Amino acid sequence: MNILSIFSELENYSFFGVPIINCDSFSELVVRFIFNTIISFILVGYFYYKKSKRRDYLYTFMLISTTVFLLIFLLGHEKLQMGLALGLFAIFGIVRYRTETVPIREMTYLFMAIGISVINGLATSVSHIELVVTNLVFILMTWIMEGHIMETPNCKFIVYEKINLITPEHHDEMMADLKARTGLDITKFEIGYINFLKDTCFVKVYYKTNDKEVNTIDQITKTKQFNG
Repeated sequence: MNILSIFSELENYSFFGVPIINCDSFSELVVRFIFNTIISFILVGYFYYKKSKRRDYLYTFMLISTTVFLLIFLLGHEKLQMGLALGLFAIFGIVRYRTETVPIREMTYLFMAIGISVINGLATSVSHIELVVTNLVFILMTWIMEGHIMETPNCKFIVYEKINLITPEHHDEMMADLKARTGLDITKFEIGYINFLKDTCFVKVYYKTNDKEVNTIDQITKTKQFNG
């Protein structure tokens, strides 16, 4: 007796009024889960992790994707209202992990992982072709935005103490000083907050690099944000 025949036989039995197994529903769950996991891993594992190398976020995104998909798919059979499904976006959109501030890039991937899982778990009335095309659109747009077409320059935040160089007539001198002291191929810089009492200012520098990975520490501007 093979597994299929065992499953077919179990369909005739129930436990406390609940069927032991529903082969059609179970098959749909397995197929959609595998499909959702593949799409999520391509987006998160390939596009995101390839640049950031952040295993903590890779772990988070994949588990959230799995959790949301199973939640939506299983509750969808109980006529889950669309308002509750969309409510998940609001919940994860406004909740920020207390241990650290989640950067905008990571929040975007988090939102996308939730969105794809909701679509794959809830869109049971659309054709398979429509579902596949929808997921491919996510992959295509991510490839475009993460590729060289929409590539954004790297940047760093610097506390600069040579306050006498911040005036427009000393622009070239300040550029040369920043390049010499940082060793970066700086293309431009922007001057922000100025503290004349301490003779310091905040400078945001943009630079070129051959390294395609995202330098996540560039976004840290406070000592308490650095955890080692």
